[in-house]
Amino acid sequence: MFFIGIDVSKAKLDCSLLLEVARSKRRAKTVANSKAGITDLLAWCTKQQVANHELHAILEGTGVYHEQAASALTEAGVTVSIVNPAQVKDFGRSLGIRTKTDGVDSLILARYGALLNPRPWQPPSREARILQALLSRREAIAQDLQRERNRLEKADATETCQLIHQSLTDSIAFLETQLAKLQQDIDDHIQQHPGLKDDRELLTSIPAVGPQVGNHLLSIMHNHRFQSAEQLAAYLGLVPVERQSGTSILGRPRLSKAGPARIRAILFMAAVVGTRHNPHLKDLYQRLQERGKTKMSALGAVMRK
Repeated sequence: MFFIGIDVSKAKLDCSLLLEVARSKRRAKTVANSKAGITDLLAWCTKQQVANHELHAILEGTGVYHEQAASALTEAGVTVSIVNPAQVKDFGRSLGIRTKTDGVDSLILARYGALLNPRPWQPPSREARILQALLSRREAIAQDLQRERNRLEKADATETCQLIHQSLTDSIAFLETQLAKLQQDIDDHIQQHPGLKDDRELLTSIPAVGPQVGNHLLSIMHNHRFQSAEQLAAYLGLVPVERQSGTSILGRPRLSKAGPARIRAILFMAAVVGTRHNPHLKDLYQRLQERGKTKMSALGAVMRK
């Protein structure tokens, strides 16, 4: 198996094909971040006498810019792994590498793959990708709507001309219509796919997990492959991290906060509701406080549960 590290940016892919692991012997190639660029990259690898099925590509998760490359490589028969950028950064430091360029980053990715052999990435289903896109768009519209409402509140509190007031009112009405339509589109999409529908019903059967919390968790669970509840909790940054050493460092445990902050914020509000209306979570919350845990620490445990 040959490992190729791919440093992803919006416009291009900087690639390092590792030919000899011990000496870090490599070949470098830069292609466009497009389907045509992936075709050029695979043709170049063939010239290096590396077949698609012998290739293991290592990419960092960089928002949406890595998705097209990862999907195209997987369809071509290449093994693809999506790795955590923070872990790769720490790996580079452990190698004593301080230089920061796209070419060096791609080499670090290739060496990371050769040493740790991360698990292969499996592309999510089309319905899961659509659900994720719909939820992202709904979140963006909701944020725009809140900003416009804040502006209208300020306009009402000051001497603002009627034209600006009318503009804000029209904008709010438009955004409210868009938000309602997107919510209907999300509900219709879930209803049309039995896998999504059944899982959402299971999620929302938990007291304190409402439609919005259920939809966001549903999207995450269908866009990633988790083997256990512990893996999901770790992805969301809900596992405790301890900081103790000898007698001088006695830090309190805290949440790792390694995953999407927005989902943690949603789960936090669900945890608050759960401590009041979910008997199991209420008992857990009270039991931890009786053991001396702070309210925030207990809420963190409720979020993880």
